[in-house]
Amino acid sequence: MGLFRSEEMALCQLFLQSEAAYACISELGELGLAQFRDLNPDVNAFQRKFVNEVRRCDEMERKLRFLEKEIKKDEIPMLDTGDNPDAPAPREMIDLEATFEKLENEMKEVNANAEALMRNFLELTELKHILRKTQSFFEEAEHGYDHQALSDPGMADEHLGLLGEEGLRAAGQALRLGFVAGVIHRERLPAFERMLWRACHGNVFLKQAEIDTPLEDPVTGTQVNKTVFIIFFQGDQLKSRVQKICEGFRATLYPCPETPAERREMAIGVMTRIEDLNTVLGQTQDHRHRVLVAAAKNIKVWYIKVCKIKAIYHTLNMFNLDVTQKCLIGECWCSVADLDRVQQALRRATEHSGSSVPSILNRMATKKRPPTFNRTNRFTSVFQGIVDAYGVATYQEVNPAPYTIISFPFLFSLMFGDTGHGTIMFLFALWMVIKEKKLLAAKSDNEIWNMFFGGRYIILLMGAFSIHAGILYNDIFAKSMNIFGSAWYPNMTLYSPEHIGGHKEATLDPRDAYDNNTYPFGMDPVWQLAKNKIPFLNSFKMKLSVIIGISQMLFGVILSAMNHRFFKDRISFFFEFIPQVVFLLSIFGYLIGLIVFKWIAFDASKSGIAPSLLIHLINMFLMSYPTEPESATTFYSGQKFVQLILLAVAVICIPWMLVMKPVLLKMKHAKEGTGTISAQHTTVTTEDGQVVEQGQGDHPVPPPPQTHAEDDEKFSFGEAMVHQSIHTIEYCLGCVSHTASYLRLWALSLAHAELSEVLWNMVFAIGLKQNGILGAVLIFMVFTPWAALTVTILLLMEGLSAFLHTLRLHW
Repeated sequence: MGLFRSEEMALCQLFLQSEAAYACISELGELGLAQFRDLNPDVNAFQRKFVNEVRRCDEMERKLRFLEKEIKKDEIPMLDTGDNPDAPAPREMIDLEATFEKLENEMKEVNANAEALMRNFLELTELKHILRKTQSFFEEAEHGYDHQALSDPGMADEHLGLLGEEGLRAAGQALRLGFVAGVIHRERLPAFERMLWRACHGNVFLKQAEIDTPLEDPVTGTQVNKTVFIIFFQGDQLKSRVQKICEGFRATLYPCPETPAERREMAIGVMTRIEDLNTVLGQTQDHRHRVLVAAAKNIKVWYIKVCKIKAIYHTLNMFNLDVTQKCLIGECWCSVADLDRVQQALRRATEHSGSSVPSILNRMATKKRPPTFNRTNRFTSVFQGIVDAYGVATYQEVNPAPYTIISFPFLFSLMFGDTGHGTIMFLFALWMVIKEKKLLAAKSDNEIWNMFFGGRYIILLMGAFSIHAGILYNDIFAKSMNIFGSAWYPNMTLYSPEHIGGHKEATLDPRDAYDNNTYPFGMDPVWQLAKNKIPFLNSFKMKLSVIIGISQMLFGVILSAMNHRFFKDRISFFFEFIPQVVFLLSIFGYLIGLIVFKWIAFDASKSGIAPSLLIHLINMFLMSYPTEPESATTFYSGQKFVQLILLAVAVICIPWMLVMKPVLLKMKHAKEGTGTISAQHTTVTTEDGQVVEQGQGDHPVPPPPQTHAEDDEKFSFGEAMVHQSIHTIEYCLGCVSHTASYLRLWALSLAHAELSEVLWNMVFAIGLKQNGILGAVLIFMVFTPWAALTVTILLLMEGLSAFLHTLRLHW
């Protein structure tokens, strides 16, 4: 039942004691067989009973995300053993909170200390560069080098003359020059110069030097290029103006002594402090690394535990409390086949929690539509996912997934039919299946790889079916295999060996060059050499696509009949399924018959007078039967009468589908409405708390025990008519459009075969055309690009294209 049809579900009511509720939900969560209903849909999430516990879980998740960010920042690998720990007991939640709080506070303290140390280290490093660069500035002045004046951007190279040591000292005493030294971002320097020039009217001197090595920003951790500068000015007014400009451009100013001795002494102190800071920073980073390494060993397990705790309390928020506040009442859907397992899980949880009152699970009668549950395993889950991606079936409808296991790779192989490419795909999927446990334990974060690995079983079947289709097409890397011997041979009376060797092409007449024996399996290899290979294969694959497409559509309609029979819906069976089958077979089933008849009735001797199937199908709808040309003549005698009957039957099926079902449904509901006595019911609560229903003029009658009733929707003939009209139009037009859509089986097969042949002739054949050592060397050289192009274009791109088109055909 679970494979071919969704599982039978039951709505169950749970009565859990407060002290055992957490353990019971934990056990049911590990089992994964219950879907809980929210009994408080109108209650705000912040007003539920366990909202505080959920908030605590959110806070723990925030702290774990913070730790994970720090771990990834230091590129520390996080241990993932694949363990699935049980949900912690409620009392363990306090220990987890304390652990996470301690780690978070410790990491914040370490980060704050490291940031402060890095800021001090940056300041000392900048001061070291200032003392070093400004020393060279003063030495240049002492040795008679000129100072560069800050000038207009167009006059940046002007100089102010030469000052000797005595002249500079005298000028400094007479003019009382002051100076400030600092560091600024390199990209801000041009704007900084222009602002100084304009604000100070050129009355300042600026000297600059770039710091060779980038400096690390203590906040962001990025590398920043900076420049040392020193500004000379006269007077307090200019000093105030220069300091404000430096502040505006976020330049950092540092104290710089005037005498060389003081600068030398300060530089020695700075170097000593830098060495001490390096030692402290190293110890801080070691401590941070040890804390994060210890956290990385457990963070995956902590994540799982916190998520399970949060899920348990989120589920408990869906429960109701009884009047005594000691019992939690909830409802859940679960499979009838799993009720015993659910009961056992509740008993285990009750015993584990130490509760003296057992948990109660009651099955309820209900009119609610249960959820659809299809049981899957590792093999069937990917096919079920393909079906569910289009739409989940209604409760206990036929599950198309088991049939998709065969039809999906089969349709794929018709578009990807190449034995060589199919073998590569099959071996790759087989490797993933064999190494399944090892690859699962690796837990890769690559999305593309995870997509391939998740579909390993469907890739395995697609490869196997592609090998079969490649043998059917006799196609392996654009070449054929002559296993059973060709049925075509040259007539030696017409073609001597000398004649064949002297002509590049020779025409083989089917009347004298074919021995009338069928190649045992697949295509005769001689078609690979034929000039008319593409027209012949096109005709064959196009007809094959139509036959397979109509057969799959007919199979889908038959599956709907299985649903009607299961739900005992006779109206849908006789007035929906029957006209659908008749409509499909009268037109497209007849087309399949014509295809098979043409294959049988017209051999090589009659190939020139064989009528066209497409023209005949068009003439069938136009009711036109011309006698000329030969391609429009009939296949058999009496064809006109047969096709008129089939067309009339197809036309009759349209109102049969469109009108009959809504009319019969209206009559059925009208009959049920007149045959029953409606009464207004009210809900009454007795003194002992029992809920009963009371009709007008009736005594209070208790409802059936354990019944969860739901009002039926009122029938609307207009809505039923509109729904049936849409369904009928969609089906009739879909039969035509889907038949044309299945021609992609032929189109993509042709594209794949031609791409493979082009790749072989343009790349690999370069080496095959040469003889001797040169040919061997060329084959060795062209094999790698040919193999790379084969994998990327024919396997990946063409394979993905065929997969998507197969997906569309199934949807």
